[in-house]
Amino acid sequence: MNGQRTFVHTADKATQIETYAKITQTFYLAVKLSDMKISEKLQGILATLPAKPGCYLMKNAEGKIIYVGKAISIRNRVRSYFHADTGHDAKTRRLVREIADIEWIVVGSELEALILEMNLIKKHRPKYNVRLKDDKRYPYIKVHWADPFPKVTVTRQMVEDGSRYFGPYTSAWAVYQTLDVLRRIFPYLTCDREITGMDKRACLYYDIKLCTAPCIGVVNRAQYRQTISDLMDFLSGHSEEIVTRIQSDMEKASEEMRFERAAALRDQLKAIQSIIERQKIIFATDYLDSDVLAMARSNGEACVQIFFIRGGKLIGREYFILEGTEDEADTEVMEQFITQFYTEAATIPQQVMLPQEIEEAKIISQWLRSKRGGEKVEFFVPKEGQSRELVQMAAENATETLQALRAQWQADTHKQEQALAELQEALRLPAPPNRIECFDISNMQGTAIVGAMVVFTQGVPDKKLYRKFNIESVVGAPDDFASMEEMLTRRFRRWRGGQQTESEPGAKPDASFSFLPDLVIIDGGKGQLGRAVSVLEKFDLQDKIPIVGLAKQREEIFFPHRSESLLLPRHSQALYLIQRIRDEAHRYGITAHRKKRQKLGMASQLDAIPGIGPTRRKALLKHFGSVDKIREASVEDLRTIVPEDVAQSIKAHLE
Repeated sequence: MNGQRTFVHTADKATQIETYAKITQTFYLAVKLSDMKISEKLQGILATLPAKPGCYLMKNAEGKIIYVGKAISIRNRVRSYFHADTGHDAKTRRLVREIADIEWIVVGSELEALILEMNLIKKHRPKYNVRLKDDKRYPYIKVHWADPFPKVTVTRQMVEDGSRYFGPYTSAWAVYQTLDVLRRIFPYLTCDREITGMDKRACLYYDIKLCTAPCIGVVNRAQYRQTISDLMDFLSGHSEEIVTRIQSDMEKASEEMRFERAAALRDQLKAIQSIIERQKIIFATDYLDSDVLAMARSNGEACVQIFFIRGGKLIGREYFILEGTEDEADTEVMEQFITQFYTEAATIPQQVMLPQEIEEAKIISQWLRSKRGGEKVEFFVPKEGQSRELVQMAAENATETLQALRAQWQADTHKQEQALAELQEALRLPAPPNRIECFDISNMQGTAIVGAMVVFTQGVPDKKLYRKFNIESVVGAPDDFASMEEMLTRRFRRWRGGQQTESEPGAKPDASFSFLPDLVIIDGGKGQLGRAVSVLEKFDLQDKIPIVGLAKQREEIFFPHRSESLLLPRHSQALYLIQRIRDEAHRYGITAHRKKRQKLGMASQLDAIPGIGPTRRKALLKHFGSVDKIREASVEDLRTIVPEDVAQSIKAHLE
């Protein structure tokens, strides 16, 4: 009886202790958070975090995601950020000060958390995460293998359409240079013909030996696909079988006295061998295909150098820059690079050589294995021998690359500072124009009129602040003056509206309009400038904002209420800067204008062209089949359907 009571009492006591511990822990956390002046909203979130694997997204007061992390226990990991006695680094302290909200996503495993974290970083590019510096997609070589006669193109996006991809590469120029060389060895199609083998004549590329002309039946489908297969093997670094087979085919053609064919194969073989000779032999050919990674760091940025070893040869190398790396350990930076790079990589090697161990090697290896179709991927830290020397060589290359890039960035910054200083002096501004806005109008025959506003901050394009304006007040004949007046009126009306609502709680000003520029550039001459000045006067800004017009023909700068113009020195940094700004406004406006024109539809595009009525529109579409084909047609082709002046008008409108 007493024993039973003791048993029950002991069980109750254990429960009480556990409950007390939870209450104490919650109370302790609340006290700690109170000491750190954490908002009640965050305290409520931290008290309800799940102790499960997943990802957490930290947001600032504007609702923007500033950090994405993963954890085996979301509760423990997120709460650790708010422990006042934890020795956080400066970057983490800055992060914590900005956190206003936290969201989380629970997943089923650590691997799922890793994959989700990668995707979230790629999508949101939070400023406190380590991330690849360029936010654009890197270029790939794409072989359209699912097509009967595959073409080879350059793309920035991999899709599952049966194609084969090679990359990513950091330089589009280098990709095109590579393809230019490969096309001379493995001629591939670039035209849009439907290949039947029955065409009467081949194009010029066949005559200059850049195409094997399957269109006229010089090679059949199997022969053409073998050429493209060889190209893919060559890009993969496996050229031994290609060389052996071409050597055999050349000897056979010579024995059969097909000397022209033998000579072509000889030239192809020489071209291949000349490239192979430049590829440094690293290991025996039976060595594992490997990527060799090493890193250099400086001032919050890191440069990772990759050597690609295939078939025992160094077939290429690339470098990638990461930002947001300050206060992060080398292993953490390398882990982030590996996950982000191999998310985009077209191929996964058997082995990845590293300068040091990474903490999450096991889970990352598991992920890479799934991407490789179940085949094992090994992380290897060489301690001696040739492999160790290779990692050291990659590290030296990374250091030299980062130093060269930093020198280039510093030179560019100096040029921007010089340009702004020169512009200040030339235009007699009170201070360097750190925020410059440029306005341009794009239209064609009065249709799809679009106004473009671009913003340069400290001499650099600030694309998130760009805005386009669909002009509404101008109908019929084009009127650039009225269009410019409408655009500027709307721009400064937004500024004035932002000033009036700035004190309202919860109001979020639009950075494109809430600040006044230090300089306004109007793409146009005196007429455009006059309309722009009248808008500034309407908002009582004529004495607050310097404004000039830039004429295209001689790059003349016009000033309000002054007859004489200014010509900047031909090679001055100030001139280069305003040319870049004007060209960027023109590019942005033209792009928006073309998109708007496309939305108008096929018929309205043709109807808007002077001289095109229902009869001619019908005849053009019947002959060419589509507006795209009409756009591609030459003036001579168009003249077979319409008079020359109308043909010229069509080309101008559909440029």
